[in-house]
Amino acid sequence: MSSLTIAIIVCFVIGYLFIATESLTKVNKAAIALLMFVVCWTLFMVDPGSYFPGLQGQELINAVSASIEEHLGSTSTTLFFLMGAMTIVEIVDQNGGFNWVRNVMHTKSKRALLWRIAFMTFFLSAILDNLTTSIVMIMILRKLVHDHKDRIIFASLVIIAANSGGAFSPIGDVTTIMLWNKGVITAAGVISEILVPSIISMVVPALILQLGLKGELDNEDPMKVKSDYEVLDFTSKQRKAVFIIGVGGLMLVPVFKTITHLPPFVGILLVLGVLWTVTEVFYRNLHRENDREGTQKRVSNLLHNIDMSTILFFLGILMAVACLEDVGVLTALGKFLNDTFNGNHYLVTGIIGVLSSVIDNVPLVAGCMGMYPVQAVGDMAVDGIFWQLLAYCAGVGGSILIIGSAAGVVVMGLEKITFGWYMKHVSWIAFAGYLAGIISYYLIRTFIFVTPL
Repeated sequence: MSSLTIAIIVCFVIGYLFIATESLTKVNKAAIALLMFVVCWTLFMVDPGSYFPGLQGQELINAVSASIEEHLGSTSTTLFFLMGAMTIVEIVDQNGGFNWVRNVMHTKSKRALLWRIAFMTFFLSAILDNLTTSIVMIMILRKLVHDHKDRIIFASLVIIAANSGGAFSPIGDVTTIMLWNKGVITAAGVISEILVPSIISMVVPALILQLGLKGELDNEDPMKVKSDYEVLDFTSKQRKAVFIIGVGGLMLVPVFKTITHLPPFVGILLVLGVLWTVTEVFYRNLHRENDREGTQKRVSNLLHNIDMSTILFFLGILMAVACLEDVGVLTALGKFLNDTFNGNHYLVTGIIGVLSSVIDNVPLVAGCMGMYPVQAVGDMAVDGIFWQLLAYCAGVGGSILIIGSAAGVVVMGLEKITFGWYMKHVSWIAFAGYLAGIISYYLIRTFIFVTPL
């Protein structure tokens, strides 16, 4: 390994440490990721000939430019998908599309609410993203559960259910979106074979957590809860239309990809275009051009609410990982893991899942996609054991620690859950569900969906 390659690795590791300690350094991880991207590729250009042997002069520069543009194109498909999905969710939420979710949650029984929260979070996360779903569910919990000690138990299950729900859906988590865009998993394959393990990884912790909940809730009248959320801009029918077009459109993106063979981000942009047009027609018919509140909820204004720092973080980290791929580090690491664990992909992906509770799962999955080539048959084939387990482990493993996922971090901030409390009371429960899901997947692949030799 050359000194230049070592320098690139050191740059990546240092950047990674700053990203992992964002809460201590107070430096936004997007800024660090962008610096990683630029510095890694700048170091690469010190001696690009060592990575493109046989090329010189302008021909070498063109080869490097072509490589960066290829990686950028692949990264952009994920970024545009995320931006489109985030905008759609924002439109639905701001125009009252999620009001029905808040209303169906209302119950007096603590344990009944636990299961309603668990399954609603699980399936919403499969359609939306786990970050948005977590925020919506925590806002609901604040209206329904006044005791903070009880609420943090519900909130902990929200983290677990959101991460589990995102793992079996091709659009439920950034990592599954990445794997789906790459073509290593299919929508039908990941849903049919990861659904049951994902449910088990949520149900097992829910069964354990419910033991700490007894009695009934002292909550408010459901009509008051409903009125707190009432949105006045659109009628009830219009809000339902916004929900059906937005969320229904997200669910149909895999179908669109199957029929047209176009990348998933094209389907997302189609849904966004339709939803944008429909809401504009609704506002035009309201004749409220002079209404500041109404105009602020138009899509053109809601675009300002999109978290661009998250988008830039993904850009930086994915392009930095692409540099590691081009210098051959990821291929060497993949070979090392295979040799160390004798090709046991259950162990390899299981360890990756545990690491995802400490390290952001986006670069982990991006790294794995660069480590291992897709094969025609076997564990590394499309919808093979390795890729499906990677989708499951990287998503569900993030629940083991509260800082291991976007859902965990946002709930930690909203409910002031400490790292120590979660680790003491919830981490082992999440880990039990994680292992139970892996075991169930082994049984499914061994006795139901047998991998062809």
